[in-house]
Amino acid sequence: MLTNLYLLAADEAAKIAAPIEGGVAEVPDFFLFLAIFVLAVFVGFEIITKVPPTLHTPLMSGSNAISGIALVGAILVGGSGQGTMATVLGFVAIVFATVNVVGGFLVTHRMLEMFQRKPKQ
Repeated sequence: MLTNLYLLAADEAAKIAAPIEGGVAEVPDFFLFLAIFVLAVFVGFEIITKVPPTLHTPLMSGSNAISGIALVGAILVGGSGQGTMATVLGFVAIVFATVNVVGGFLVTHRMLEMFQRKPKQ
């Protein structure tokens, strides 16, 4: 019974896809990646705006590890030798990831200074 339903569903799907050249409508990779990027921007914005200010700095210091991974990925892309565009985008990614990592460490250092005892005068 289940096999018959599966074959019926496959037959109906083939009828729907038949008018499309090649049998399946393919979405170009660029538009797929663009859609994923746009959705990630919206989700990231919603998550960041919901974080209270008291948690922002500790979360930012914890995200330095993620920025470090992005920096390693940017170095790999920039040095992959897959063309001028990959090298340029890799270099830009290296610059932005480095700024993010250094800024995160500076903010973390500043945060930790707030918890040190002040010297007695």
